[in-house]
Amino acid sequence: MPRPSFNDLNAFVLVATHRSFRRAAEEAGVAPSTLSHAMKTLEESLGVRLLNRTTRSVALTEAGERLFARLTPVLEDVDAALAEASATRGVPAGTVRINAPETAAWILVREVVPWVLDRFIDVSVDLVTEGRFVDIVEAGFDAGVRLGETVPQDMVAVRFGGDIRFVAVASPNYLKRAGPPKSPEDLQRHAGIRHRMPSGKLYRWEFERGGEKVTIDVPGRLTLNSIALMVEAALEDRGIAYVPAPAVAPYLRSGRLEVVLDDWCPPGPGLVLYYPGHRQVPSALQAFIEVLRERLP
Repeated sequence: MPRPSFNDLNAFVLVATHRSFRRAAEEAGVAPSTLSHAMKTLEESLGVRLLNRTTRSVALTEAGERLFARLTPVLEDVDAALAEASATRGVPAGTVRINAPETAAWILVREVVPWVLDRFIDVSVDLVTEGRFVDIVEAGFDAGVRLGETVPQDMVAVRFGGDIRFVAVASPNYLKRAGPPKSPEDLQRHAGIRHRMPSGKLYRWEFERGGEKVTIDVPGRLTLNSIALMVEAALEDRGIAYVPAPAVAPYLRSGRLEVVLDDWCPPGPGLVLYYPGHRQVPSALQAFIEVLRERLP
């Protein structure tokens, strides 16, 4: 039996991980047809079907499940060996893949990524924004970014940027028309720009002052699942949005938005970059963390 190529085995792991030729092809930077051909070649060389394909889904056969389980740690060891070999050059190299929510990605693009790219010419950054919590190991990321309280305990965590406030903001025009709320309960008579979370649930706004905690299901005719769109809607006088302060910092400075209920919006746990501790840390990730600690201590 001819030995399958490393590229075909790696392609199989990508397809098996994503259960999708399209998503696997996007990660590999090739056409889906290229992966489909690689899978056909691999199955022919092994003499066994590894994947069950339909027009909408990809599923592993029993043989495919066994091969995937055996190959995954092997390829992880190969990646670690390559990272170690690269580290002997003394120069960080490679691509660091990071999964982060929208607001955290803005912060990284503004404050960290430019310095990484300028300082380490052999390092590339692949930053994916995603609202839902993902298993970074299963999804093929080197690291993830989330609020500190949501990070799995088996991960190495690097805190950065300090605490983060969630603030209720609105435009001066809206506040002139509707009047500013004096208490969280006053929000019941305002137009809230509501936030639908990745789980599908509507986010209930959380306030705290002097130990008193209030959770409000704010009414509103506009519901969005993007922080950026919520900020834009607030700028367009559509109502009050409840968003992370870094997402609206430029508009607060310029006066295009104003914070309401300021004393009800205390800081909370900040952001954490996290990665699995049982793996060799790639040199590109080490370089990213170095700059992160410098720029956002």
